[in-house]
Amino acid sequence: MTVLYLHGKGGDPAECAHYSPLFPGCAVTGLDYRGHTPWEAGKEIRAAVKALRGEGERVCLIANSIGAFFSMHAGIDDMIERAYFISPVVDMEGLICGMMKAAGVSEDELQRKGEIETPFGETLSWDYLCFVRAHPIRWSAPTEILYGGRDALTPYEAMAAFAEKTGARLTVMEDGEHWFHTETQLHFLDQWIIKGETRYANQNP
Repeated sequence: MTVLYLHGKGGDPAECAHYSPLFPGCAVTGLDYRGHTPWEAGKEIRAAVKALRGEGERVCLIANSIGAFFSMHAGIDDMIERAYFISPVVDMEGLICGMMKAAGVSEDELQRKGEIETPFGETLSWDYLCFVRAHPIRWSAPTEILYGGRDALTPYEAMAAFAEKTGARLTVMEDGEHWFHTETQLHFLDQWIIKGETRYANQNP
């Protein structure tokens, strides 16, 4: 089996090395996708998973933040055995609208200009917003979700609703953040994956 890792914004595919000890006997690789939109990155992710499947590999997915969002627009539900989503972005429309409000940008203005740079370094895109609205997330692969109680990007209510809708198992670390990076947070993350793998092995002897 190959474990495919998808990093979040500003991340690095080399982060996959952290997960190698958690999947003994498996190849763990990070995808250096270059797309910044779900339609671009989604194609890259699908091609990578398809190539692995073509080599006869079973695929487990680990995806972080925006990497999880992109994977859910890649059409790979039936091509992977299971997924581990860490702080997945599951309400992109809400996130974009929140940024628009913070930047004082109206929908009419965004539609008229197409793209607008915000004071906090994000680029708002009318095409991106329209895509998100026209392509609601549909996801059916067996999935474990790890969510930090102090996640500033996705409200708990949105994450819980997504988990219920997709049948994913939701685990909450109350002191966790969107970015799991402290020693305590990473230990919690590792134990979450170990428990998930044990559960999967027991269900699929």
